Amino acid sequence: MIRAHLTIDPHFVVGDIHPRLFGSFVEHLGRGVYGGLYEPSHPTADEDGYRKDVVALVRELGVTAIRYPGGNFVSGYRWEDGVGPREQRPRRLDLAWHSTETNEVGLNEFATWLKKVGCEMVYAVNLGTRGVQEALDVLEYANIRSGTALSDLRIEHGDSEPHAIRMWCLGNEMDGPWQLGHGTAESYAQLASKTARAMRQVDPDLELVVCGSSGAGMPTFGEWERVVLEETYDDVDFISCHAYYEPLDGDFGSFLASAVDMDRFIESVVATADHVKALKRSEKTMYIAFDEWNVWYQSRYDEVDKITDVESWPVAPRILEDAYTVMDAVVFGSLLISLLRHTDRVKSASLAQLVNVIAPIMTEPGGDAWRQTTFFPFAQVSSLARGTTLELKLDCPTYRTERYGDVPVVDAVATHDAQAGSTAVFLVNRSLTDEVSVDVDVSHLGGVRIAQARSLHDEDIHAANVRDDQERVTVVDNASAHLDGSVVRLTLPPVSWTAVTLEATATRVAPQ
Repeated sequence: MIRAHLTIDPHFVVGDIHPRLFGSFVEHLGRGVYGGLYEPSHPTADEDGYRKDVVALVRELGVTAIRYPGGNFVSGYRWEDGVGPREQRPRRLDLAWHSTETNEVGLNEFATWLKKVGCEMVYAVNLGTRGVQEALDVLEYANIRSGTALSDLRIEHGDSEPHAIRMWCLGNEMDGPWQLGHGTAESYAQLASKTARAMRQVDPDLELVVCGSSGAGMPTFGEWERVVLEETYDDVDFISCHAYYEPLDGDFGSFLASAVDMDRFIESVVATADHVKALKRSEKTMYIAFDEWNVWYQSRYDEVDKITDVESWPVAPRILEDAYTVMDAVVFGSLLISLLRHTDRVKSASLAQLVNVIAPIMTEPGGDAWRQTTFFPFAQVSSLARGTTLELKLDCPTYRTERYGDVPVVDAVATHDAQAGSTAVFLVNRSLTDEVSVDVDVSHLGGVRIAQARSLHDEDIHAANVRDDQERVTVVDNASAHLDGSVVRLTLPPVSWTAVTLEATATRVAPQ
């Protein structure tokens, strides 16, 4: 049996865990909004037309902040189309996803839904086809209490209280040739800087996100970050990262090691940001908003889902509705581990997306809502990861991958809440064939007990939760977990995700 050893020491802290790390993303794309969140004819629909079964699952998932309304969609979006009387709202072509947007749900309706699920809004402004004035207008409409034309218009539309949006994204994926308004790093950076400075004239305490690369594989990656940050470093608080992963040519070994790529991506962006910081002799640290990440079978969209007939762009089509497998969930879990491993710099993240569209939650019109396999790692991490991330000492064998070289068989991270006396350990076994026996040295934690150990795995790594078999995959107790003195011992099945919760059995002094 493969053996691995971890050492946990609360003195070695990576960084504080910000609640926004457990964010998500809702875009006007496919059935993400219409037929996902909003379905007035559904048996569970509330007085506002929102599915209560979806609201319950989103709350269970533990999402904290949601980026809206896009995504590629935002670069052609006119926010004012989605406010005011519904019967007067225009239907528009959505060039991003070749669909027809009805604008039944807009800023105010989404803010209403967020109150139901207990989430903060992160709002993206259109810097693709619009710019500074649009950003100022939507900021005034959303955040000013009253006494101006646009704030009073919001009140007239039924929202007497401002939405108080704190975090704003300055466009979306502006490095991508697919993006409406795509240009050079220089042209985008100048527009983003102007927009940020204008918005800060309204409210200097806004938290602003500038567009980084839409993937580490982009030909401009690195240079884009440098140019954009040299122009905007003093104006913004975050730079964004986006990353999606899928198995290529049946290379499951590399797919299971996708978090290695995410690690390198984050560390490269941090290095570039710190280079600009040094050039500017600044005392300010630039943080990362990893505001799109997931497993996404992009090839399926290109081959099957893409809508091409401009005369028949549908409303809320079924696109990007990936059914996630056990293996997908294990990769997904390792991406969560990567985000946690970088909490010194990653202070916000958005799982893309939330319902139906590459999502942990699926629905059927008039029917059920259910949890995909990826639901479970996210729900566990969002409920258990508190306090700080710890720097782990991991000793385990490696295996060879085609894309990333030699990679550890086990991926792991630990979080520690000194005030509550709780520690969580999250582990992935990347081996396709072998169990791994893991010893976790917890002697530095003092007296602890195992509160819970649960794993996600299946004999069939391609098993999924689908409409006709919605509970095929779930997390189950890992009966192998036990405490042997100051060592937690457990066995990780092949291709598995595991979360272990430890609780202090005696009061300890928190490390200084």
